[in-house]
Amino acid sequence: MTTTDSKPAIPSSGANQALKEIVAGSVGGVCQVLSGQPFDTIKVRLQTQPTPPIYTGVVDCLKTTVQADGPLGLYKGTVTPLLGIGACVSIQFATLEHVKRHFTRSNGGSADLSTAQLYLAGAASGVANSIVSGPVEHIRTRLQVQSGKNVQFRGPLDCVRQIYAGYGIQGVFKGQAVTVAREFQGYGAYFLTYEYLVQRACKAEGVSRKELPTWKVMTYGALSGYSLWISVFPIDVIKSKLQTDAFDPTNRKYSSALDCFRQTLKAEGIRGLYRGFVPCMLRAAPVNAITFLGFEAAMNVLGRD
Repeated sequence: MTTTDSKPAIPSSGANQALKEIVAGSVGGVCQVLSGQPFDTIKVRLQTQPTPPIYTGVVDCLKTTVQADGPLGLYKGTVTPLLGIGACVSIQFATLEHVKRHFTRSNGGSADLSTAQLYLAGAASGVANSIVSGPVEHIRTRLQVQSGKNVQFRGPLDCVRQIYAGYGIQGVFKGQAVTVAREFQGYGAYFLTYEYLVQRACKAEGVSRKELPTWKVMTYGALSGYSLWISVFPIDVIKSKLQTDAFDPTNRKYSSALDCFRQTLKAEGIRGLYRGFVPCMLRAAPVNAITFLGFEAAMNVLGRD
């Protein structure tokens, strides 16, 4: 058993360590997408449905989707996140670990980071991640809301091609500002929760990170998922509405994120900001438990410096 009596060494910040974190993040990202895509498809369809709503609830949305598109309809747009979310999670973890090392050096070599430092490390990872997550989620969202014969895009590449041809790079990054806001707060809360719990457990039990039992890693990951989504869900609803809104200003329903927020409250009340909350919460625990398990397992195999 490894004790924590001695002053912890500052982790290596070299290219080898960064590469390990990127690879481990990719493993976590693939685990996240494959386990969470059906939940996400239902969430997005509930979030973006018009008023009056098409679906009466989660079960109705699930039944309607499967009836119209078959079971694979729950995996619409999976290719985009499978490639993109792998990159996103790599960026998240690599940025997180880089900022954590920076704070460790600022603390004179102590890896016992404050809650503020853990939050800022997570927030930084979210902002870095948004460069990829913004367009990836935009494309995925547009593909997810297609159903039955109402199909404009044949796949992710066709979707990108059509949007870029008509509206340029700005069209591909539609909803980017609200995505950055969501990622800053969401991943600040996400990694603060996980890293604080891991840090506390290692200190209390006198063990190293890799010695934590699997059930604790998964429990902390699940709690982190809840922390993320509870703190940003209304922002995510606004993001989804903006990203599925028309590109042409003359046909656009919302002029801005604030306008979308106001119209949603006026038409649907507070409830409108929480459409899709149930499938999101059902998804949050298992998906994030598996994400952190995949990352930690990969890091243990690759070797922590």
